[in-house]
Amino acid sequence: MRTVPVIIGPTAGGKSSLALGLAERLAGQHQAAELVTADAYQVYRCMDIGTAKPSPAEQARAPYHLIDIREPTETFTVHEWLREANASIEAIRARNALPIVVGGTHLFIKALLDGLFEGPEPDAELRERLEAQPGPDLRARLEAIDPDAAQRIHPNDRRRTIRAIEVYEQTGTPISELQTQWDAPPRDDLLLVVLDWPAEAINRRINARVREMVAGGLVEEARELWKAGRFGPTAREALGYKQLISHFGGRGSIEDAIEQIKIETRRFAKKQRTWIKRLTPGRASIRLGPDDAARWVELVAAALEQADRAER
Repeated sequence: MRTVPVIIGPTAGGKSSLALGLAERLAGQHQAAELVTADAYQVYRCMDIGTAKPSPAEQARAPYHLIDIREPTETFTVHEWLREANASIEAIRARNALPIVVGGTHLFIKALLDGLFEGPEPDAELRERLEAQPGPDLRARLEAIDPDAAQRIHPNDRRRTIRAIEVYEQTGTPISELQTQWDAPPRDDLLLVVLDWPAEAINRRINARVREMVAGGLVEEARELWKAGRFGPTAREALGYKQLISHFGGRGSIEDAIEQIKIETRRFAKKQRTWIKRLTPGRASIRLGPDDAARWVELVAAALEQADRAER
């Protein structure tokens, strides 16, 4: 079984261009490749600019999976992504092509690597009772039973708050503890490709990307979705859109919103670096820095060939 590259790294770090370049290099060698995105927000239709979704021209250069598969009004969970990603990987392999997984939602990558905790099925009566409670009461309950989850879940995220309380009520165990219990043995058919950027360098790239997004129509894209009422509880949390929604609602100027996008994206990149430290120990991986950028594709291709030879 051929080794599947899984390309991870901070936002604005060049993951997408590397994945597409690798697919095209393989195609030039008569080896078909298809891309599987691991991004929590590129799944949403019409959220194109703010998610740095591959353009139509880029999507014409190689097959992509798990892009534009949901409406922004819908929720999309890590469980759904894992199910659809595994199905895509198997279908791609059945076509004798190589799946290339790429994305910045590292919880999705963690689920792919280690499996995922399966919580209890929702209890309709319990869910109805929780739904009827005021937000502050739910928040207080979560903080009492699961401080770790309360720290991670935004106070306004009612859906995830209710789910965390629901799991505790049904199992007697905090969801933050259960979510550390991954339910599958580690996969040995994946090669982690880590793009490793110094903080100062990636912050410059993030600031430049935000400026490009704004110039490319991010504000207009977000405003159209907001006016149409198309932001559901998950989509409205996406970086860039969340800050603009706050501005559209009368909280702060457009300049403040754009500056907040830069700040929050830099914070997100820092969190991504922390996730990478958790993902890589003990796994087959290759690290690439900005000094290697001109050779990224060749270095990954060589690492895949070496991994495949080792398997044989």
